[in-house]
Amino acid sequence: VRHLPTWVREHRIKAAVDKGARQAVVVGAGFIGLELVENFVQRGIATSVVELQEQVLPQLDKELTTPLTQALVEQGVALHLGETVDGFEKGPRGIKVHLKSGGQLTAQIVALGIGVRPENRLAVDAGLKVGKRGGSQGNEFLQTSDEDVYAVGDAIEVTDFVLGTPTQVPLAGPANRQGRIAADNALGRSQRYRGTHCTAVVGMFDQTAAMTGASEKVLRRAGRAYEKVYVHPRHHAGYYPGAEPMTLKLLFGPESGKILGAQAVGQRGVDKRIDVLAAAIQAGMTVFDLEEMELAYAPQYGSAKDPINMAGFVAAGLLRGDHPQIAVETLMAQPLGRRPAVVDVRTREEFVDGHIPGAIHIPVDELRGRLHELPAGKDVVAYCQVGQRGYVATRILLQNGYEAANMGGGYKTYRLFCS
Repeated sequence: VRHLPTWVREHRIKAAVDKGARQAVVVGAGFIGLELVENFVQRGIATSVVELQEQVLPQLDKELTTPLTQALVEQGVALHLGETVDGFEKGPRGIKVHLKSGGQLTAQIVALGIGVRPENRLAVDAGLKVGKRGGSQGNEFLQTSDEDVYAVGDAIEVTDFVLGTPTQVPLAGPANRQGRIAADNALGRSQRYRGTHCTAVVGMFDQTAAMTGASEKVLRRAGRAYEKVYVHPRHHAGYYPGAEPMTLKLLFGPESGKILGAQAVGQRGVDKRIDVLAAAIQAGMTVFDLEEMELAYAPQYGSAKDPINMAGFVAAGLLRGDHPQIAVETLMAQPLGRRPAVVDVRTREEFVDGHIPGAIHIPVDELRGRLHELPAGKDVVAYCQVGQRGYVATRILLQNGYEAANMGGGYKTYRLFCS
């Protein structure tokens, strides 16, 4: 049904559910796949997900998907990550889905959400230039290789706004704006399409995930230098009832501080922050601008220091050298015996509830009086729950002559990587 209009596909899926389907397999854990999973679960259908990557929502960096994975498991969804489908077979109870690993799933509904390639036969037959993935190639005015032919939407290559390289982005927002620009230009105007920075959002059960700009893995593949920070604020003032936590990851240039990308996950307020950062990317803003950004504040909507400001404070402080940081994955990649001394500066209760293996426990309020407990001649990494007390501890250690760094994002970020 992939060539049918969206409303027709949705009608056929609903009709199959209404006939009494009890099991479903969704192949592909991208935006559409996860939305479909939520709908199946809400209809009481036992649902399995098969995804080639070792994570759900491959558009995001893996650690940001940990809350989504947990939400799926809590809802009873069977996840088959790092797995592919080898074939389908009709069986007595519906469809047998054969997995490459040798496993087998049974379902009455199988939905494929494994990405899109443009239907480009008309473009090819017309002799237009197309890219590796089939998208029509053109210019910033949305003209194809034939200047009298315009193309928009999923069917074209556009410029990645952050990287400056060709890309294909099947998103409705860019497609609609491209349609307006192409129509203007076809009628004699001269409007340029600025490019796409892939702003997207998805809701699933009680979680929202959103992104804009380049992810860390995209920056790595492109060989682009970057720095990153994590913050874990509440979506509005913590003293006001109903404040929900979120995780915000910010990627930026190591010299200029120019914003390259951002991702966030949480229950509320995620879309608002990513929209602000999307506008900041298009405006060419830096993390220093985020420090000064003035956003609407009332306790039921935000904080006097909004999560956007907090991300700016942490990132700008890192670039100014106020608080050296070490990434969780960099620390954990070192053998246990060769790591710096790791100091957990949280309370006793927090430490007992869970900590990094091998960490020394010294609460930040006691650190000055217990420096003698640290191993002599070793660098020190401090961490707390989300980074703030780790920052204070790092400043104390630096002022007392230690080579020290704060573990970026604290124990909460560690849990995203290690859960």
